Amino acid sequence: MKLQIQIVKEFSKNDSLVIISNTSAQVLKTAKKFLSKEELVYLKEKLEDTKKGLVRVNRLKQQLYFYVIKTGKNPEHIIRESLRKIGFQLIKLTDEIKLDAVTLYSDTANTKDILAVAEGVALSAYQFLKYKSKASEAEHSLKILKICSKSINEKQLQHLLSLTGAVYACRDFVNEPVCNLNSTLFSNQVMALFKNTGARVEVLNKSKIEALKMNGLLAVNSGSVDPPSFIIIEWNPPRPKNKKPYVFVGKGIMYDTGGINVKSAANMETMKDDMAGGAAVAAALYAIAKAKLPVHVVGLIPVTDNRPSGNSLVPGDIINYSDGTSVEVLNSDAEGRLILADGLIYAKKYKPRLVITLATLTGAAQAAIGSYGIVGMQQKSQQEFKDIQAAGNEVFERVVEFPFWDDYDELIKSDIADIKNTGGRYAGAITAGKFLAHFTRIPFIHLDIAGPAYNEKKDNYRGAGGSGVGVRLLYEFLERKAKK
Repeated sequence: MKLQIQIVKEFSKNDSLVIISNTSAQVLKTAKKFLSKEELVYLKEKLEDTKKGLVRVNRLKQQLYFYVIKTGKNPEHIIRESLRKIGFQLIKLTDEIKLDAVTLYSDTANTKDILAVAEGVALSAYQFLKYKSKASEAEHSLKILKICSKSINEKQLQHLLSLTGAVYACRDFVNEPVCNLNSTLFSNQVMALFKNTGARVEVLNKSKIEALKMNGLLAVNSGSVDPPSFIIIEWNPPRPKNKKPYVFVGKGIMYDTGGINVKSAANMETMKDDMAGGAAVAAALYAIAKAKLPVHVVGLIPVTDNRPSGNSLVPGDIINYSDGTSVEVLNSDAEGRLILADGLIYAKKYKPRLVITLATLTGAAQAAIGSYGIVGMQQKSQQEFKDIQAAGNEVFERVVEFPFWDDYDELIKSDIADIKNTGGRYAGAITAGKFLAHFTRIPFIHLDIAGPAYNEKKDNYRGAGGSGVGVRLLYEFLERKAKK
């Protein structure tokens, strides 16, 4: 059962409440409306412990939770991230006592702060229980979150629900095992997702892919029994703010065994997540279309799995791309860049303002910064990169810029072809980005989400399994463009 979030003008005296304010004095002033003298003494004592999150006053049949927004010298995006985590804490506390409804109340906090708490609750409430035989027993207890605040209107709530719903869709895609979500089924589900949104969705089948000479996608697919697909999503509203579209290209490797260069068992356990970039692109476009942002944007997702068979791509093979580039394949486990190259070549037809690739591309990116952020690189798009970093800070999907010096181009030069698909032991995330940059002269940003795309254990409101990283980032990036 999904969490319901609704706006209310007032609440009953027996409702369980979450009360947030900007200072302890404000919290206590508000609390006087609800608490006895003894309870106020208890609350004041607990609020003085600055390390505490939500302070609970337990009335058995009614729960009252209080929180002081800790500002200090922190920038706004750090404050809002702490509030999302309060949403996660609320889900934990309500689970402990099987509480099914609470009202979020504030007469002082600003709109963004209240929405951040609600967003944290919504994202924390996500569960993937499809394959649990007793799913109802594992469900979170909280079913209804009411928001009582003059700062929040219905339009803002619907925006929140659309965006968190898009994250849910992305997480569902990533968490679904490949036995039930191959390239064909994924393409069909993406088409179904966009029904009645006004966006145009087209899926190219294998014969069309062959006609377009998408030879990287075909080469990676050669070891699979399932055909490849190439998903095109376009949102082009009336009177968009941008004359040239933004193009997002997402990696859609439905499962990655490594191909002939097969991975170890431990490194293969979570490889259903290798399509997280493609899932994020689809879900971000869905949120953009639902919100009807006045921005022209295109999503491109090359889709296949990467498996070993008698006809698999092998080290030493040469791929000839439709733009004339020849690529020497040295490792079949560096396959994501091979299919993204086709996406970048296809993106040229739109003459875009900017192209962004989003992919779980390299272990090197994860090794460099862990799951704490996204590794990014840019070519001829310095200001756009600053904009994506600002958007990343706002939604706390932070982007770290790696160097993209020309020196790194030397590492992917091939003796027998134009370039090779690996650059050696060092700077692996950067040489993967350099490989992609070879296929476009358009302003270009590459985002490697290998670290934060999948959590093997619960990571706060990001949960366990697919995190949905990239959805809120891309949406925030384009929402800011729309406002300009």
